[in-house]
Amino acid sequence: MPAPVRPASAPPPLDWTTLADAFETACLLRCMPPPATPAHRQAGQQPVRPTTIEFNREEAARRTRQLLDRLDVPVRHEVAVGGLRRRYELHRLHVEREHRPAYGAIVENGWRRGRRELLGGPVPGASTARRLWRTRLAAAAWRAALLAGGRHVRRHILGVRITDRELGAVLVRGAALLDVPALLRPSTGCYLVSVAHGRDRDRILRYAAEEAVPRPVA
Repeated sequence: MPAPVRPASAPPPLDWTTLADAFETACLLRCMPPPATPAHRQAGQQPVRPTTIEFNREEAARRTRQLLDRLDVPVRHEVAVGGLRRRYELHRLHVEREHRPAYGAIVENGWRRGRRELLGGPVPGASTARRLWRTRLAAAAWRAALLAGGRHVRRHILGVRITDRELGAVLVRGAALLDVPALLRPSTGCYLVSVAHGRDRDRILRYAAEEAVPRPVA
């Protein structure tokens, strides 16, 4: 008799620290507009792990590089300058071919588990550590959105523009875990996630700043 076909093994579980770094990396990538191809991709959805990552903000690129360095995924950082009257910088992070399988696995695993932790309901008997890390995952999602999303600041709100529906749901649920009500509404070509000015804005910014100070990157 032929040997039974074994299902593909699931990726190994991530410890909480690694999960937080992988999840934040995935959120940073999802903040960026999706590429124009392939045409069959549904609106509002995009790949979790492009192998060339582009940011128009240096802070977002440096944070992504820092996180990938902690995940043992080396990247090459290039800066392109463009524009005539208004100059701008485009920061590209390139993942080398030999590191792409590990990069793809850990970022996708981090996104799936982090999303599940935030969007899932309360777990009866959850440990103190798990409750704490869910809060840290929520802060990581907002930190990524504030760094890489399109800031939308008005007198009465703090908002971010993103193109990914799932990330929008994660941000709304993450805000709730931080005791902040957030709104998600469609806008022109994107989604706007916002919190009220005052206490809610200050609370989100305080949580997002907890790991915002970059560590040195060689």
